[in-house]
Amino acid sequence: MSTSNAPMEIDSDDQHQPIIITKGKDIIMQPSESAATPWVEKYRPQSLADVAAHRDIVDTIDRLTSENKLPHLLLYGPPGTGKTSTILAVARKLYGASYHNMILELNASDDRGIDVVRQQIQDFASTQSFSFGVKASVKLVLLDEADAMTKDAQFALRRVIEKYTKNTRFSLICNHVNKIIPALQSRCTRFRFAPLDATHVTERLKHVIEAEGLNVDESGLTALVRLSSGDMRKALNILQSTHMASPHITEEAVYLCTGNPMPKDIEQISFWLLNESFTTGLRMCLDISEMKMIKGLALVDIVREVTMFIFKIKMPSDVRVNLINDLADIEYRLTFGSNDKLQLGSLIASFTKARSALVAAAK
Repeated sequence: MSTSNAPMEIDSDDQHQPIIITKGKDIIMQPSESAATPWVEKYRPQSLADVAAHRDIVDTIDRLTSENKLPHLLLYGPPGTGKTSTILAVARKLYGASYHNMILELNASDDRGIDVVRQQIQDFASTQSFSFGVKASVKLVLLDEADAMTKDAQFALRRVIEKYTKNTRFSLICNHVNKIIPALQSRCTRFRFAPLDATHVTERLKHVIEAEGLNVDESGLTALVRLSSGDMRKALNILQSTHMASPHITEEAVYLCTGNPMPKDIEQISFWLLNESFTTGLRMCLDISEMKMIKGLALVDIVREVTMFIFKIKMPSDVRVNLINDLADIEYRLTFGSNDKLQLGSLIASFTKARSALVAAAK
C-alpha cells in the first residue's frame, strides 16, 4: 500500500486564503467562499430558534427532540415555508457537528425507486452508528420532495419504517400530501407548513437588509412581501436580484426586476376595461400592447392582477362570478400558448359583457 508524503494540513486563522489543489501538473485556485453566495443559503436558519415562523410546530418538534421522543415526521406545505430548514436544524441539534454522518438525505434529483429503498435506505437504517459525541443514538433518513417517489417505492418504504424504528427515524418532506400513500401518512406525525405571514416575512427581510447594509424604501419592502406570497425563498431571491440591478431598492425597482405589472398600471387598465365601450376598448388594445412591450409585461400576469383587483371593488355577486369565470378561461388558454392579441380582445369582451350586466342590474 502506497503512503503519502504530503505534509500534514494545519488549520490557519485566516479562513479567507484560497485553497490550492494540486493534481499532477495542474494547479487549481479555488476561493474559500464566493462573493455571489445566494442569500437563500447564506441566511438559511441554522437552529430551531432562527426559523422565521410556525412557532407552534417548531416548539413541538423542539420539545420532542429534547425529550428524545422524536417520531417519524411528515412535513408538507407550499415551497419556501421552512420545511427543509426545520428538519436540518433538528439534525444539528441532535447530532452537533457530526450530523452529516448521522443522516441520509435523498432529494427528488436522486434515484429513489424501489431498489434504492431496498438497498441504500435499508443498509443505512440497519447499521448501528458508532459516532462519538452524539446526543442521540437514532439516525435520521431525510426524504425531500417525497411526493415525487414512485408508488412502488412508497409501498416498499412501509416495511422499512416499521422494521428499523428502533434506531432510525424517517422524515418525509413534500408539497402535495395527497401524493403520499395513506399507509405512509398513518406512520408519521403530520405537520402542515402554511405560507408565511406577512409579518414574519417582513421581520426576516429586515434582518437580511440590516446584515447586508441595503438601501430599501418602505414601499420596496411592501412590494417584496406582496410578491413573495408567503414564500421566504422567493422573497430573498427577489431582494438579491433587485439589489444587483439597482442600489436603491424601491417599489418600481422591485416590479421592474421581477417583470410584474405595477399596481398603478393595473388600476389604469382596470379603469379602461370597466368604463370604456367595446369600440374604444379595441383601440385600447394598442395602448395595452405598447405598455406590455415597453415594460416587458406578460398578458397572463395582467389577467391575474386584474382578477385580484376585481375582488376589491363592489359589484353584484352574479356579475362578479361570471367575470371571474371568464378571466379564468382566458388565463387557462394563455397557459397553453394561445394568441395574446386574441385573448386581449376576449378580456375586453368579458368586461364589456360584465358592464352590460351591471347596467341591467341597476335598472
